[in-house]
Amino acid sequence: MTDIKKRSNGFVRGALAAFALAVASAAFWLTPAVSAEDAVVIPPPALDEKAAGGSETAVFAGGCFWGVQGVFQHVKGVTKAVSGYTGGAKDDAVYETVGTGRTGHAESVEITYDPSKVTYGQLLQVYFSVAHNPTQLNYQGPDQGTQYRSTIFAENDAQKKIAQSYIAQLDKAKLFSKPIVTTIETGKTFYPAEEYHQDFLTLNPTYPYIVYNDLPKVANLKTLFPKLYSDKPVLVLSASN
Repeated sequence: MTDIKKRSNGFVRGALAAFALAVASAAFWLTPAVSAEDAVVIPPPALDEKAAGGSETAVFAGGCFWGVQGVFQHVKGVTKAVSGYTGGAKDDAVYETVGTGRTGHAESVEITYDPSKVTYGQLLQVYFSVAHNPTQLNYQGPDQGTQYRSTIFAENDAQKKIAQSYIAQLDKAKLFSKPIVTTIETGKTFYPAEEYHQDFLTLNPTYPYIVYNDLPKVANLKTLFPKLYSDKPVLVLSASN
């Protein structure tokens, strides 16, 4: 994925084979997870929002948005998870442009959720534990550049406070091998990514990058957070169609 042309060519092949690959996905869920990154068992945040009805949004960046989206699409209480770009200008919210690393954008995921079923703090716990490695500065696995940075795009002061408190809590507990480098940015607009990026993990379960880097994240979600895990992902394309 560090080579934009190779990744783009992969999209074309993936789109043509999407239905066939979806049928093959069952086999991968039955095999042991082998991943580039191990999940880290962490406690829930000491500070969290109060469980309440309604709908809220959270925006997280943690490397390639394929895997981050795929993880949160399997979280109970999440009603929508959209891959996109956050941190830069609207005109630059294009995959090839973001890939230059000069736009200020990060590949990110906008999560719409019901706080009576899953809280912002619980989403953060999943984010830090299984969705990405928060100790990697401006890269995730094979992907290099500021567009792959670990960033929480806080929607309001309450989210910012909860995120700051949780990062301090996790750093103090020293549960990670290195310090957390996740930044918190505010006042940024989320822009949805191109359609061919949406639901990429589910539609392309045999794509090598997905198999090695992302399917294990979903498997770890199921293992570490069984009460939050949903077998059926909330897909963007099926909802829009």
